[in-house]
Amino acid sequence: MIIRKAQPTDAPQIAPLMNLIYDEMALTDLEDVPGPDLLQVITAAYRTPTYLSGAATTVVAEANGQVVGAAFGYPGDQEEVVDDVMADLTAKSAAFEVPYEAEQETTPGEWYLDSLAVDPHYQGHGIGRRLLQALPQYAKQDQETVIGLNVDRENPGAFRLYDRMGYQVTGTQMIGDHTYDHMQLPIGKLAHVMDA
Repeated sequence: MIIRKAQPTDAPQIAPLMNLIYDEMALTDLEDVPGPDLLQVITAAYRTPTYLSGAATTVVAEANGQVVGAAFGYPGDQEEVVDDVMADLTAKSAAFEVPYEAEQETTPGEWYLDSLAVDPHYQGHGIGRRLLQALPQYAKQDQETVIGLNVDRENPGAFRLYDRMGYQVTGTQMIGDHTYDHMQLPIGKLAHVMDA
């Protein structure tokens, strides 16, 4: 398996993975959007320089020439720039009655892991862990020393992964209709967890 930065050509394989997250979140703004239209917008987002290596970074896990996992994150102060991509793309799509506006999710002073998704056929093979282990280098490149994320309380498996990697709960937040634990990890601490 290879962990690498995503390329625009990966977008059609990244989009279905990220759509799994949108499905789990059950966001009311997206519930009436036909699946193919939502996938088209997500694919377009993951072809933009902003999502790939501009304000944000997308990292993929590749096995046998297929993208089987993806992580997407950015410095917290870039959240508005990143969110504008989806707002602009959905404004141009007839499938959206109004442009999609994401809720604020980040905490100041962190590199925010917005999304982590693994193909269901590859779950349980350490792909999520490998993606998490790759993220500190991108956070450091963005001059951040803490990685933060939100994990849905209805997803105990994801919580266990982050907990095992050393992330600690620092607060709670409502996103859509779900309660999320906000978790953070100082980058230096992750190195100790990886060495253990």
